[in-house]
Amino acid sequence: MKDKIQQVLEAKVNPVLAEHFGGANLVSYENGIAKVRLTGACSSCPSAQFTIEDVVKELLMAEIPEIEDVVLDTSVSEDLIDMARKILNKKL
Repeated sequence: MKDKIQQVLEAKVNPVLAEHFGGANLVSYENGIAKVRLTGACSSCPSAQFTIEDVVKELLMAEIPEIEDVVLDTSVSEDLIDMARKILNKKL
């Protein structure tokens, strides 16, 4: 199911978000709920929640009826945490 969701994100969702210099990646899928992280300019957009509801959720659920909900993942990625640690360690 995760591969199918990621394929729809890449084929249907990301072209729409790319118009705003962003994208979307699947973080997890459990119990019918897809957690999606926005990338690029969309990741810091004040309208991120609306993007999830109006674009990502609509397109994913239209293509994959098994999905019951799509939620925005706002957690900080490990890559970003590692980068911050490296920056802080150099300045200390």
